[in-house]
Amino acid sequence: MNPPEPRFWQPDVTVATVVARDGYLLMVEEQVDGRAVLNQPAGHLEPDESLLEAALRETREETGWAVRLTGFLGAYQWRSEAATGQGRRHFIRFAFAAEPETHDPDLPLDVGILRAVWMTPQQIQDAHEQHRSPLVWQTVMDHLAGRHQPLSLLRQVT
Repeated sequence: MNPPEPRFWQPDVTVATVVARDGYLLMVEEQVDGRAVLNQPAGHLEPDESLLEAALRETREETGWAVRLTGFLGAYQWRSEAATGQGRRHFIRFAFAAEPETHDPDLPLDVGILRAVWMTPQQIQDAHEQHRSPLVWQTVMDHLAGRHQPLSLLRQVT
């Protein structure tokens, strides 16, 4: 008799971008499980993509904004309380600070994105019940606290 297959576990690797302009932060309102939630432009790392490339791509796809990454805010680990058919989901999020460069208002936004919206930090905090996860506000707080690290901390080894 063969031993059972080892259970394979892999967290979701995601990126998020805090885009700041004139005291406002770029957020997305998206539809998740029938509910409108707020998040930074964020999404999953794709195969053969660097973390920096993923952050730029996700920001453009979800907001229509091309941005310039200015710093690394941190790596965050979070376990969702919502159970799936395979248990609770675990996320590793890499967050970046960015400045907006150009906007394409005609670019169709990703499926599920209702709109991109500029909000003050206070407006984001006041809408805490709409946050997609606790990572949303933690990332904003780290940005506001100036916890920007050089992008050179991240290395892609080929």
